[in-house]
Amino acid sequence: MTDDADVVIVGGGPAGLAAAIELRRRGIARVVVLEREAQAGGVPRHTDHLGFGIRDFHRLLSGPTYAARYVRDARAAGVDLRTESSVTGWDGPRTLAVTSPTGRTSIRGRAVVLATGCRERPRAARLVPGTRPLGVFTTGALQQLVYVERQRVARRAVVVGAEHVSFSAVMTLAAGGATTAAVVTAEPRHQSYAALVWATAGWRRVPILTETVVSRIVGRRRVEAVEVTHVASGTSDTIACDAVVFTGDWIPDHELARGGGLVMDATRGPRIDAALRTSARGVFAAGNLVHAAEAGDVAALSGRHAAAAVTAFLRDDVWPATEPVPIVCRPPLRWISPGAVDGALSPPRDRFVMRIGAWIEDASLEVTQAGRVLHRRRYPRLVPGRSIALEAAWVRDVERDGSEVTVAVDGRRRNAAR
Repeated sequence: MTDDADVVIVGGGPAGLAAAIELRRRGIARVVVLEREAQAGGVPRHTDHLGFGIRDFHRLLSGPTYAARYVRDARAAGVDLRTESSVTGWDGPRTLAVTSPTGRTSIRGRAVVLATGCRERPRAARLVPGTRPLGVFTTGALQQLVYVERQRVARRAVVVGAEHVSFSAVMTLAAGGATTAAVVTAEPRHQSYAALVWATAGWRRVPILTETVVSRIVGRRRVEAVEVTHVASGTSDTIACDAVVFTGDWIPDHELARGGGLVMDATRGPRIDAALRTSARGVFAAGNLVHAAEAGDVAALSGRHAAAAVTAFLRDDVWPATEPVPIVCRPPLRWISPGAVDGALSPPRDRFVMRIGAWIEDASLEVTQAGRVLHRRRYPRLVPGRSIALEAAWVRDVERDGSEVTVAVDGRRRNAAR
């Protein structure tokens, strides 16, 4: 049996729910959100600290409060929110195969919005040697166990990574009654903000081991220790612990997008233009599927932005007749989102989001097309794993029938400072 809707949204996190609410506000009648978890709300549902809602609700909320507000607003708007509904594949153009407690069905939308979010790469994907004991987590798994299940998962843990979420993991461990033995990063220094580092790890006197990797996990039934190795010297040490938390190193939940044959981008998510249109007619992508990983409210505003383009497609059949102009990042830049330009359309929040793979001081960024400079900007510092914003006014000067747009950066590389 195949169900029908005006718009089918895959993912009930901030991006998916914000898109659904905005579509209903714009008068789209049948909006269905498919969420695989038993409760909608996404990652903020089990991220029990402040820091959500500034950009979209203009107030500071905790993760669970933020998630609950979006769920409440979606239901009040008349969104058909279906939980415990996993999309397992495609049954045709804009038709999704869905498995739920009632069985397997198909649902067809006049438009589809993919808002499947992102995840941290687990231990296996990082190729960390050693045994396979209990006590190895990602931040997301840790937060679910501590904040949702109210379990005590460890007494003493090592956190791998030094991004924003890594220090959130330190706070989550403390909430669960555990101490953090060390934060370990291969980078020359942490990648977060000084205030956040102090508020979570600093006053707890958690050591941050830079230019260091976890080279082995030790333990039979349960984690007993980790071996850490200093990258430059090759010297190793052992830290006693009963848990290891792998943080950051984000990858989009892109399996559904790949299964649908969408053109993929350097982000490892589907390629989108500024209206968040993918390479398949009537299929859109929003949130951390296309820029892993931004804050919840940034993902939500991406969903709202997509809703405007979806509405234009449904009502006026607005879709580009030719492929958009791709944007190519030169190393050490890793990716830019959106990864293509179509006319003078501006991306969400009138800015592009970028990531870089090296520490650059006094950076000079240049956007060009066929040797013609479209935009220049300087940045005091560019940090791996930290969001880089690029204002979008230059898209007006892109030649629609021209060659690819190139984004390049130059500056002093910082390799060894701690």
